[in-house]
Amino acid sequence: MAIIILLRHGENEWVKEHKLAGWIPGVHLNENGRKQAQDAADRLAHLPISTLYSSPVERCMETAEYVGKTLGLPITQLPEVGEVRYGDWEGEKIAELAKLPEWHVVQHVPSRHAFPAGESMRAVQVRIVDALEGLAQKHGDEMIVVCAHADLIKMAMAHYLGTHLDLFQRIVISPCSASVLMLGDKGLIRVLRINDHGPIPIPPKKKEEKDKS
Repeated sequence: MAIIILLRHGENEWVKEHKLAGWIPGVHLNENGRKQAQDAADRLAHLPISTLYSSPVERCMETAEYVGKTLGLPITQLPEVGEVRYGDWEGEKIAELAKLPEWHVVQHVPSRHAFPAGESMRAVQVRIVDALEGLAQKHGDEMIVVCAHADLIKMAMAHYLGTHLDLFQRIVISPCSASVLMLGDKGLIRVLRINDHGPIPIPPKKKEEKDKS
């Protein structure tokens, strides 16, 4: 069974200013975000993590760098877990977007929304789930980390909880929180943690193997 730790990136000024950063370059972790990233790395340091993936977006890569340095792992960029393509909404303030009639659709029936010149929410959920399923097949019984974005993680967790996409906004994913999935063969799915900032225990099987060595 693959164990996938979904780690949201740390805080940046655009989060504080409530703007949609999307794939805009030059959005970096702020001082608090860098502290969050190091704290996350420290929480993961004791785990038998084999591989570290990240969205190519800078704020994710910067978060993953703290994890990679602490765990001694290289970062593999994975565009499939990159941020939502917000199209014409990218870079806009949420307060202004909230005035648009389409905002109600995004918040309450996102399965029917496509961002102008961007992606549909349904396509984004398919993208992240397909990526995680591929990683689960590739990594078998390993534990891996995937550094990604709030909406992507919320959509993934909604899928594996059996929750409709239209309800995914009920899930909270805070900066540098960890959400943990266990994906096995024959359709086995376990949601172990959501939006967690505490210590993550070593899975029993891995611990037993370590004790025997």
